[in-house]
Amino acid sequence: MLMVLVSACSTPANHADTHNADHSSGRLVTGLTPAKAAVASAHPLATEAGLAVLRDGGNAFDAAIAVAASLGVVEPYSAGLGGGGFWLLYDARQQQYRFIDARETAPAAASATYFQQPDGSVNRDKALNGPTAAAIPGQVAAFAHIAERYGKLPLRRTLAPAIAQARNGFAVDDLYRTLLAYRLDAIRRYPQSAAIFLDDGDIPDAGFVLRQPALADTLQAIARDGADAFYRGAVSRQLLQDVHANGGDWTAADLAGYQVKERTPLHVQYGPLHVISAPPPSSGGVALIEMLNMLSHFNWQGMTPVNQTHLLTEVMRRAYRDRAEFLGDPDFVDVPVSRLIAEQHAQEWADSIDMTLATPSESLNGPGALNEGFHTTHLSVMDTEGNIVSATLSINLPFGSAFTSAGVVLNNEMDDFSSAPGSPNAYGLVGAQANAIAPGKRPLSSMTPTIISSPDSTAILGTPGGSRIISMVLLGTLEHLQGRSAEQWVSRPRFHHQYLPDVLQHEPDAFTGEQKVALTRLGHRLQTVGRQYGNMQAILWDKTTNTVTAASDPRGIGEARTAP
Repeated sequence: MLMVLVSACSTPANHADTHNADHSSGRLVTGLTPAKAAVASAHPLATEAGLAVLRDGGNAFDAAIAVAASLGVVEPYSAGLGGGGFWLLYDARQQQYRFIDARETAPAAASATYFQQPDGSVNRDKALNGPTAAAIPGQVAAFAHIAERYGKLPLRRTLAPAIAQARNGFAVDDLYRTLLAYRLDAIRRYPQSAAIFLDDGDIPDAGFVLRQPALADTLQAIARDGADAFYRGAVSRQLLQDVHANGGDWTAADLAGYQVKERTPLHVQYGPLHVISAPPPSSGGVALIEMLNMLSHFNWQGMTPVNQTHLLTEVMRRAYRDRAEFLGDPDFVDVPVSRLIAEQHAQEWADSIDMTLATPSESLNGPGALNEGFHTTHLSVMDTEGNIVSATLSINLPFGSAFTSAGVVLNNEMDDFSSAPGSPNAYGLVGAQANAIAPGKRPLSSMTPTIISSPDSTAILGTPGGSRIISMVLLGTLEHLQGRSAEQWVSRPRFHHQYLPDVLQHEPDAFTGEQKVALTRLGHRLQTVGRQYGNMQAILWDKTTNTVTAASDPRGIGEARTAP
């Protein structure tokens, strides 16, 4: 299938705010509207919050705010007011796609050497734990922006479920306990966090009712006074006081100056199929389109499972190689998006693939790889007017920086920058100059909220998973292209290659013994991750029958529901 570029941002430095850009080329005109609404999220309470807002007359944008706010309460390990994310929207009334960049920004005190010690090494503790690890959050600004520009209901209504959940509490589960164990030592370092998330200093038992009154108060202030409460009002004063008392460098100007950015989504067309995904500072959309473009040069659907896995590994390897070298915040670096997703580039990469032998990553002559924290969350929403939200949100590592103020868990997204280009981060991986720290800059991300639309169907999908997000969205997309159900997209076994380290990572049940032997003979070095990963949330609208189905990843505890 031939790729045709519909719209993309290949934006020079300092000119990426495309709020006034012409989005008309992204229109998909249809008179059909979905017979049902749908919400898919990583937690049943968040899904119910979204459905309740839809029942009250809200649209998909209102419901998505409610879902995201709820996830910040019931998934304090994944996302929340102290983090940020990417929101891919389809406005059915305007017949336009929008991309809301609410990624966190580095404070003014940050610099390329912010985490470096006198000997040039990186202070990993400063980059991971406490307020020094936290970038300026974008989540609250996104809520206000989306509510004002796209929603129908005020924040006092869309935040109401989250306020009640924080005030009244909810029962923690085994997933909460597992992720808390991962960050237990860090949580114990900060009394405000320990008092909220631990039970007498230890991991609470399953069923323990977690109440967050301070977070409820903060949400209530935002519901009453909007984003100003968080960025300029009483909440901001509390944040600054606590951050400064614990060694952080935020300023009032950092908070007051935060703004979301509307960017042009990446939008390409393969015959009747439209793929719409995240532009930089996400690397996800670029890499996803690169991989689809390379695959278009092969009869991948007709291959044996081993050959198909080999091919997919090779296209992942090449896309992630480009990610490591070229991707960063387009407000600060010139990201060559149009060249990376061009047909000529795909042809060159496709020609370099040997279907009989794995390509050593070192032979591709690229920089070191990039990585980021692995616990994020995703939500997918569609209403009966045809409005759509695909949003991926994060605070980076589980429980972010482990530091809490005003009930808000602060992110540790500063570690998503290359703290010292060429120097390994917490995962032993190194990054490039394009993702170096700078004041006001947004760290590179793999978050890949995606919509795939054609005259016959619309698919909405995304997932958490750090650097594996992009490969998971690719695998889910290919399931859809082969006519499989949303349940199959979210449940299929997963594998991943990110260029460096040069290993084919996989879930324990992804391959049979024979397939492992065959892939090894092709030159791949296989490495099980020892567990299942990802938490995809998906919606499929079949326009030929006007039926809507939704699916939540069986690896998680989420819920996907449809409603009239």
